[in-house]
Amino acid sequence: MAADNRTAKTALLALGGNLPGPWGTPAETLRHALRALDDLPRTRLLRASGLWRSAPFGGVPQPAYINAAALLQTTLPPHALLRHLHSLERAAGRRRATPWGARTLDIDLLDFAGKATRPAGMGRLGESRTHHRWQKRGLILPHPGIHQRPFVLLPLMEIAPGWRHPTLATTPRALLHRLPPRTRASCRPLAQPSLSTTT
Repeated sequence: MAADNRTAKTALLALGGNLPGPWGTPAETLRHALRALDDLPRTRLLRASGLWRSAPFGGVPQPAYINAAALLQTTLPPHALLRHLHSLERAAGRRRATPWGARTLDIDLLDFAGKATRPAGMGRLGESRTHHRWQKRGLILPHPGIHQRPFVLLPLMEIAPGWRHPTLATTPRALLHRLPPRTRASCRPLAQPSLSTTT
């Protein structure tokens, strides 16, 4: 649904999944989810990345992930947008059991109009491995794991190469090159055409 350009903000999302669900395989689920983003109230999908395959993150044995990123324009406030994203996850069969565990669909709100907000006591970035605990206390923006995850940074380079991390003040490419080569190599393009882009 189109957003009112006069009051719209931009939002960056990361999507991932590694289990089949009601929307099909992980790749089919991500394509479905990206189309569904354009149907959210007061929201428009501006750009969607291609699909990427990545090694699991977090130390829990599980299948490889399929990942993507999306750029939205929305007049929803960030908490309302997040509620809609969680509804999409549930519709895709997401069950929140083990942090870092396998899932049909995960949608992270990476950035909302450059805002920086976090629960009291969290500090500048927080610990990536405990950020799910902080998220229970309030919305964290920008998402605390962006700078450590090639499966976020590589799709971001496709759709928003000039974006700058609100607190680290650097681009996805610069953040990616701070990671060890082995970590960067853990994420590769899926051998399928990119999703169509809307401008």
